[in-house]
Formats: sequence, structure tokens, C-alpha cells
Amino acid sequence: MSEQTIDTEKLGEEIVRVLKTIYDPEIPVDIYELGLIYDVFVNEDYEVKILMTLTSPNCPVAESLPQEVNEKVKSLDQVKDSEIELTFDPPWSQDLMSEEAKLELGML
Repeated sequence: MSEQTIDTEKLGEEIVRVLKTIYDPEIPVDIYELGLIYDVFVNEDYEVKILMTLTSPNCPVAESLPQEVNEKVKSLDQVKDSEIELTFDPPWSQDLMSEEAKLELGML
């Protein structure tokens, strides 16, 4: 395993740590545990692409949440650039939530 591979993997973990500090304003669970983050890509140039969704297309934070994700990810020293792609395919459902999130919301 090259040093670079470990670096991007480590950066991926840092990104997840940052994502876990961002909360959906309507649900007291972070967006990562909520299942709103579908994928995090980091290339060898430390450019990040995040594929995410919202709980609904009419979500009141449809504008601000992706922007907050982008700003927080870009604030990491190693990240050169960050791009957020919103998708509603597949649409978000409660099945995407982690056990932790379901427990937090009293669904287990």
C-alpha cells in the first residue's frame, strides 16, 4: 500500500468526522448517521466529491445544508477542493439511517 493510499483513506476518515458535526435542523441526528451522505470520493490531488441527499427535495435547508457541508470539508487543511452533488436517486428513506440514529430517535 503506497503512502498516498493511506493518506486519502485517512483524509476520508477526517471528512467523515467533519460530516458528523453537521446536523439536520429538524432531526437531532448528524447527517452522516442519518444516511444523507451516499458517498465520499477523494482523489490523489485531495479533491473531494460528496454525493449526498436531503430528507426531502423541499427540505428547508436545501440551499444551506450542502453549502455547510462544502465549507466544512474545504476547511480541512489537506482538502484542495470540494464539490457537493445532490441527488434524490435513490430517495432518502428511514432505512438509510444508522442503528445509532434510529436508537436516538426512539425507532428501535
